[in-house]
Amino acid sequence: MSLARACEAFGRRFGRAPTLAARSPGRVNLIGEHTDYNDGLVMPVAIDRWCVAVARESGPEGRLVVESVGLQDSLELDLSRGIEPGEQGLRERPWGGYVAGVVAGVQQRAGRTMPGLEMSIAGDVPIGAGLSSSAALEAAVSLVVERALGIQIPAMERAMQCREAEHHFAGVPCGVMDQMAVNLAREGHAMEIDCRDLSVRHAPLPAGAAIVLADSGVAHELSAGGYARCRRACERAARALGIASLRDADAADVRRCADLDDEARRCARHVTTENERVERFAQALRTGDLHEAGRLMDGSHASLRADLRVSTPELDALVEIAHGVPGVYGSRLTGGGFGGCAVTLVDPDGVARLESALRQQHKNRFGLDCKAFQVRSVRGASIIEC
Repeated sequence: MSLARACEAFGRRFGRAPTLAARSPGRVNLIGEHTDYNDGLVMPVAIDRWCVAVARESGPEGRLVVESVGLQDSLELDLSRGIEPGEQGLRERPWGGYVAGVVAGVQQRAGRTMPGLEMSIAGDVPIGAGLSSSAALEAAVSLVVERALGIQIPAMERAMQCREAEHHFAGVPCGVMDQMAVNLAREGHAMEIDCRDLSVRHAPLPAGAAIVLADSGVAHELSAGGYARCRRACERAARALGIASLRDADAADVRRCADLDDEARRCARHVTTENERVERFAQALRTGDLHEAGRLMDGSHASLRADLRVSTPELDALVEIAHGVPGVYGSRLTGGGFGGCAVTLVDPDGVARLESALRQQHKNRFGLDCKAFQVRSVRGASIIEC
């Protein structure tokens, strides 16, 4: 559906058919939140919600005309002379900053300026829901520009390059989980990522596990203060503990340290216990122990709410509603917090009941429409046929 929308929009805008196309999935993190920028462990899965970029060579070298179908916005960039954040209307169009940052990085990697390109972008990864719509956009655009330049960047290198674009052009000090998840995912598997050495272990998802997402209706914005505040508190904690990052500490170290302010202690406690939960969760998936996996998800949410303090009443309610439905193993907020989605692990026979309960009860409590839907594990970003 996203490919058809992108191609139709391209035809309307540019009067001909595209010749290049790529798509990238969104991702949901099953467990392991605010651990990535602390060199910790995460467990994401790529999902069957997509960002699609279609393009065709046109115009002078370095000229990029790109439209966002979903945002009903467009942008023209001149990349022949290089580009910096805030230039050429990027300050008013954050999505354009992601695009420009990625294209600039691919050009640098290729050692030459891209040909002129016309591009349309469409997708069904919800924006502001904590499902990595920005990383999906970055990966899809990168693949199209790579093809236009006649190069192929290895998936891990592409992930690193996309993260740098997000840091430099969007001002989001994100870790590397999102970009790795959308570029390196394997269908039917979750990814256990060690954010220190960037190693990946794929864990098969048991047949008895269905994944349901529920959008709280509260959009989050990671470039706002909350995410950066958590990161600063973790950095303070590491300094007080005398270590390079919180990956080098455990919960006992945090309890013993007398030099931690309250916020730093809470954040450090979350990160150290969350790393432990990720390890146990990965083992639970591999052994098919979904009840244990669910208990660990519940523990993660409790820690995110009480220690990291990144949950919201709407997210807490979604988790509570989920636990009232038979067949639910566990539920938690996913993403950086401050809004976005909750993820629930549920027996496949309980999916319809769960989706209905989430929609109805969330609407009754908050007056907000709740989009609740099952997602499936898919492979990472790839070139596709137009």
